[in-house]
Amino acid sequence: MFGNRKLAGLTIFLLITAMILAGCPAPTPVVIEVEKEVIVEKTVIETVVVEKEVAVEVVVTATPVVGPQKGGTLVIGLSADIATLDPADYRETTTETVLRNMFDGLVTRTSDGRVLLELAESATLVDETTWEFVLKKGVTFHNGEALTAEDVKFTFDRIISDNGIDYPEPHTSPRKGLISPLESVEIVDDYTVRLHLSAPFPVAMQMLVHQQIVPKDYFEEVGNEGFVKAPVGCGPFKFVEGSLSEQIVMERFDDYYGGADELPPVGPPPLDRVIFKILPEASTRVAALRTGEVNIIQKVPAHMIPLLATDPNVRLVSGPSTRPAWMEMNVNKPPFDDLRVRLAMNYAVDADTILETVLGGLGIVIPGSLSPYNNFADPTLEPYGYDADKALEMLAEAGWTDSDGDGFLDKEGEKFAFVVDVRPANKDRAEAVAGQLQELGIDASVRVWGDYSVLKPLMLDGERTAYVGDWGDSAFDPVGHFEAKWHSRVEGTGNGRGNFSGYSNPRVDELIEAGEVEPDVEKRHELYDEAQQIVYEAVPAVFLFLPDIVEACTVNTQKWTVAADGRLNMHDVWLSP
Repeated sequence: MFGNRKLAGLTIFLLITAMILAGCPAPTPVVIEVEKEVIVEKTVIETVVVEKEVAVEVVVTATPVVGPQKGGTLVIGLSADIATLDPADYRETTTETVLRNMFDGLVTRTSDGRVLLELAESATLVDETTWEFVLKKGVTFHNGEALTAEDVKFTFDRIISDNGIDYPEPHTSPRKGLISPLESVEIVDDYTVRLHLSAPFPVAMQMLVHQQIVPKDYFEEVGNEGFVKAPVGCGPFKFVEGSLSEQIVMERFDDYYGGADELPPVGPPPLDRVIFKILPEASTRVAALRTGEVNIIQKVPAHMIPLLATDPNVRLVSGPSTRPAWMEMNVNKPPFDDLRVRLAMNYAVDADTILETVLGGLGIVIPGSLSPYNNFADPTLEPYGYDADKALEMLAEAGWTDSDGDGFLDKEGEKFAFVVDVRPANKDRAEAVAGQLQELGIDASVRVWGDYSVLKPLMLDGERTAYVGDWGDSAFDPVGHFEAKWHSRVEGTGNGRGNFSGYSNPRVDELIEAGEVEPDVEKRHELYDEAQQIVYEAVPAVFLFLPDIVEACTVNTQKWTVAADGRLNMHDVWLSP
């Protein structure tokens, strides 16, 4: 699936190895290198092939590695705004990558997908619906308050209670859907809690990664509004100042208990400060990295990889993401209420070409509704594949032909025209899809929405026609992902919370709900295989691709790599002189 790919005259080798998550294979991040092997930590000699096929030798003298150096300020260029500083009130990856440096949870996830104990000293499945966690002693929040079982109960009560969040107005936590079977939290003693579930939850540990603990006493003292203005956690860095749309400044928490025992070195972070700077424009992020204004940047666009690959002060790192991409089609609104039209769209879009031209070949075409790296992806499904003739044939069967010879398909006097909605980060993908459809006589245009909070409710209410986007699958399990996209929307449950196609099938709903609580792995495979097959045949979306994550850092940034779930953990990162 992955191999050597040529981009703008520069050959880039992606060396893919394997990781283990719950006993199943999944991808690891890799360093993007050019032409010849890079000798790390010593004198580096690279041969770079440029467009004129002239070999250019670049010699870089690396700083000798002497172990983590304390001090320094590291700046990260984020690709989007931060939603909030309340760890119970968001669902965006960018927000999580900031908050996970300020707040810790019972468990955490490594960059290669392993789940490890963090605030918890032990975790025991008492019975099929009860988890017991014993907390580490001696953990303190940034304000000096000691962590106890009261804080854990308070945190989860806010998340699972209806209207448990009261700022800016009462509403239920968006994170409730990540642990929907949780019914109550029982305090056994000062350092022991029991999580009581309504049913077995096979992915409980993976989903608990996304829940961070807040201090009960401080929160009640300052209130919800006061907390988001001056948040306090027990993570490696503490809040100093900042705004959600510009930057967030944190500094080292010297009394940090150390984090996960299995992630050495355990203790306070080496860095003095971390600044998360909002830089939505890719060109701005790249320029800031090259000048040393920032140390790490997210979402390097494919066309800028050759530029960074030849910069001796920059290191590129890539790995498969956890965000499969589709063009979702509103199945309840013409023209996509016709199955034949939706099938035709899957043959009309050449996902392989878009992957090459827009993403530089960095990714894989997906065959259906789950990422191929999901532990329950059906391996028998295959991409529909590009077939323009078949697409036009199916559209003709549905009544869409160019009856007046103007170059556009029409039906009963109506031109085949629709708008593809998209957020700025996926604009190039949407334009490529629309361009291909235009070539087939479909008048597809693109509308870019800067404010997702405005667009999302319109899509959920069925008021839009098509959307090019993606959805996170960080647990490599259908729970938290499949039910968000393909379950019928049920208000207040989290089911269908990202279902922008309006797709609804009672049997799929049954299979999803059964899969969430079925402890037997083989039976879960059977349930999800059937659900995927039904969705595959119903084609509520044009199944596109799973892009690679491509990020970059300055060469003096040490102990950092990309994480499959997109989070940037700065606890162990340090800057060499």
